[in-house]
Amino acid sequence: MFQFAKRFAGVFATGLLLAGAPALSVAATTYEIGATATGVPFTFLDVKSNSIQGLLVDAITATGKAAGFDVKIEQTTFSSLIPSLTTKKIDIISAAMLKTPAREQVVDFSDTVYSYGEGLIVRADDKGQYTSMDDLKGEVVGAQVGTAFVDALNKKGIFKEVRTYDSVADIMRDVALGRIKAGFGDHPILAYQLQHNPNPQLRLVSGYQPSVKGQVCFVVRKGDTATLEQLNAGIRKIKADGTLMQIVKKWQVE
Repeated sequence: MFQFAKRFAGVFATGLLLAGAPALSVAATTYEIGATATGVPFTFLDVKSNSIQGLLVDAITATGKAAGFDVKIEQTTFSSLIPSLTTKKIDIISAAMLKTPAREQVVDFSDTVYSYGEGLIVRADDKGQYTSMDDLKGEVVGAQVGTAFVDALNKKGIFKEVRTYDSVADIMRDVALGRIKAGFGDHPILAYQLQHNPNPQLRLVSGYQPSVKGQVCFVVRKGDTATLEQLNAGIRKIKADGTLMQIVKKWQVE
């Protein structure tokens, strides 16, 4: 009887300890986020903090907070984003990557975060009134490698040459130097860069009407429905409470 009572007391005491112990916290999932260093104001390298910053960094961070996951931003060149995603080096792409049918064949896109089309830059002393890609028939033009704009230009089949560049800065340089007639790029990026770093040799063509209009979304591996659902839930929340609009205003891309 004594031994039984002793064992019972020990079990009872252990039960009290377990009942009184704080609940174990479950660590939030951390996703590796692929972003580029050349897409200001969407994603860019901030030299002061030596970290990737921008509208889409703020957007994915806010989405994660709303949906219950953490983010770790990884610098990745634009052309390497999808390969890095499909080989599981990163979990999500948060960059100025337009949703296209071709891309949808290999990756999945979240709900829309931001929408825009391409912009056109020429030399400041070029007084041409360009309203579409067709107005530059027979010319040498350029766009960033891996973008939907390269595909659209090549599909036209009307240009003397379509050159590809690693960054918008490289396109701007060659337009200014007269190496190419015109450059195509994300309109908000071109406008932001010329607004904050004026170049008297260049102008953004105000009357140009984009032919590639699309949505910027977060991107996940094909079939990764769990992550996609988390992202979409977070996006809905930051749209509903005004967080996303505040981020857009912060980066002056309305």
